[in-house]
Amino acid sequence: MKEILTEINGIPIYKKCTHYLPYNPNLKILLPKKRKAGILNEVIFWKKVRAKNFHKIDFDRQRIIGNYIVDFYVKTLGLIVEIDGSSHDEKEIYDGIRQDYLESLGLKVFRISDFDVKNNLSVVMKELEDFIIKNYSM
Repeated sequence: MKEILTEINGIPIYKKCTHYLPYNPNLKILLPKKRKAGILNEVIFWKKVRAKNFHKIDFDRQRIIGNYIVDFYVKTLGLIVEIDGSSHDEKEIYDGIRQDYLESLGLKVFRISDFDVKNNLSVVMKELEDFIIKNYSM
């Protein structure tokens, strides 16, 4: 029987067990610098989801998975949230390879733009709710 993690708008959201994920320990030295960088869109989003503020879901910030550092990760769902800013311009091929790799591990990737985080946060949060309902309610 599936275990319920939370409910969104009365709809049960089920945990999705993620098994061992590869981890490159060499990337660990980059984490403090990335976290302290205080990238505005990440800080804005983090304030909305940290400390289980978003439907009691536990988000991790700057998580190493394989040879990548993802912006946000929800272990109990196997969900990655990536905020794409100008640093992603001209990187469609790289982002595609990265996303294919993460999805090959059984993870789901929710991508949002930094513009939307800064200017349409309520819409972003609603889209995230919809994505979670679509992918984790059955």
